[in-house]
Amino acid sequence: MYTNLVPLTYGQYLKLDDLLACQVPQSPGPEHDEMLFIVIHQVYELWFKLVLHEVEHLQGALERGEGALAMAGFKRILTIWKTLVAQVDVLETMTPVSFLSFRDRLDTASGFQSEQFRHLELMLGARDRGILRHYPEAAPRLEERLRANSLYDSFLLYLVRMGYQVPAAALARDRAEPPREDPEVQELLVRIYHDDPAAREVCERMVDLDEGLQEWRYRHVKMVERTIGTTRGTGGSTGAEYLKRTLFKPLFPDLWAIRPRL
Repeated sequence: MYTNLVPLTYGQYLKLDDLLACQVPQSPGPEHDEMLFIVIHQVYELWFKLVLHEVEHLQGALERGEGALAMAGFKRILTIWKTLVAQVDVLETMTPVSFLSFRDRLDTASGFQSEQFRHLELMLGARDRGILRHYPEAAPRLEERLRANSLYDSFLLYLVRMGYQVPAAALARDRAEPPREDPEVQELLVRIYHDDPAAREVCERMVDLDEGLQEWRYRHVKMVERTIGTTRGTGGSTGAEYLKRTLFKPLFPDLWAIRPRL
């Protein structure tokens, strides 16, 4: 039984003194909107931490064939993702002039450097070994993630648990590569959509998540274009041009390819 002789306060439990001391503007004054910029990005990192936690839990549920637990996991992740997209609205209340008033203080700092978001991309299946060269310190951790099951691999194992004969080549694919279209897997998915409502719902939640990531990428691109146009991003990134290259790349191509056949 848990006992604590000294009552734990709300602030102590959440480490609020530490948390609220993390917003340190660098601009002289400081510039008013720098606080907004810092808080929004710190909140994003907290959400990324939670999504990583939830996707790991979701993968376990899928691999054990626990459909109900997996559906609950999808619901939570998709709800969080709506919040991630909505936060762009708050960031867009900052005008280009306001951002430029402190942008030079970011120096080499860039959202491109978010290790957590790279882990999230790899976990979901957006796998690109070339990205590791940009993260020399984090490379061993990202390499480990690159070789582990992605969410799509866990989804295929869920189908195996449900008694489906998933093609051996799909199960034995190189984990370091993104999922590619597989006609045999597509045949299986078409049958599932027509004959297995429970498994079909899991498929649809996978599509929802894929679409949600694309929506977030799109909103991010337009926000960057609105703020800095086509100029280079902070940290030397290509800004909006780099972000555009990440659009319209499905995480789970087989689940999109079957649409005309359903």
